[in-house]
Amino acid sequence: MSLSDKTGPVAVTPNERGTMIFASIPSPSQGVWNIGPVPIRAYALCILAGIAVATWWTQRRWAARGGDPEDILDIVFWAVPFGIVGGRLYHLITDPELYFAPGKQPIRALYIWDGGLGIWGAVALGAVGALIGCRRRGIRLSDFADAAAPGLVLAQAIGRWGNYFNQELYGGPTTLPWALQIDPAHRPLATPNIGLYQPTFLYESLWDIGVAILLVWAGRRFALRGGRLFALYVAAYTVGRSWVEALRIDHANHFLGLRLNDWTSLLVFLGAVAFLVLRRPRPGDPEPDEPTGPTPADEETPQTAASS
Repeated sequence: MSLSDKTGPVAVTPNERGTMIFASIPSPSQGVWNIGPVPIRAYALCILAGIAVATWWTQRRWAARGGDPEDILDIVFWAVPFGIVGGRLYHLITDPELYFAPGKQPIRALYIWDGGLGIWGAVALGAVGALIGCRRRGIRLSDFADAAAPGLVLAQAIGRWGNYFNQELYGGPTTLPWALQIDPAHRPLATPNIGLYQPTFLYESLWDIGVAILLVWAGRRFALRGGRLFALYVAAYTVGRSWVEALRIDHANHFLGLRLNDWTSLLVFLGAVAFLVLRRPRPGDPEPDEPTGPTPADEETPQTAASS
């Protein structure tokens, strides 16, 4: 029973105990639009929107530090395709049975528009692409990484909405007023009669926005450079990813009782914290070098800082 259709924000849905829930986030009316024979997928649009916003913001931050915005376009040209390939490879390596088990269709491993991009694979291989772009422009990778960090995590916040349109990667059943409606075709086989689940995509999206705000503040307050701002992004993101991962009920391989993504997050978190500690300025150290660029500036001006 429902108080509204797909366009309404309020629904009445019975949970497994028969209790009626009077509020929820509606599932999307559709995730694919067709222009003639060409399908336009919301998941892909969310990814592209995230890339566009991250590129724009990184250009602004780079220009505020005296760099050429064209540098960022050249680096993004290399980093994005590398990142997409890396994200897909990570997904295939950690969940191969989804595509290569008996009865599955291996060709679907190429269907990235259906979802399945692992952030750590995207970051790792994307960094390789970024390194190529940085070397072409004579820029230190650490300087680019610090400039890109807030935009990168904001791109993740936007990209998570692709999971909403795909109705995937949600958490367990819940009676919370912000529960997410999941259509029957997308529900777990174990709970086909339960329609409301934890909106983990939303939790991670909001966490990522918070991390972006933290990075902007910390970058100005502590003048984090030399890759330390990027390391803070990695550490802060992994903390949020860990508790969100604990809520998810989608298929995942486990090792010693933890999902593989949890182990990856733990190792990456420790590495990021170690980097922050080992690279912290010590008394008597010279001031850190300014980011490389045609006309370096000591700090953002108030006008440009406010817009970044």
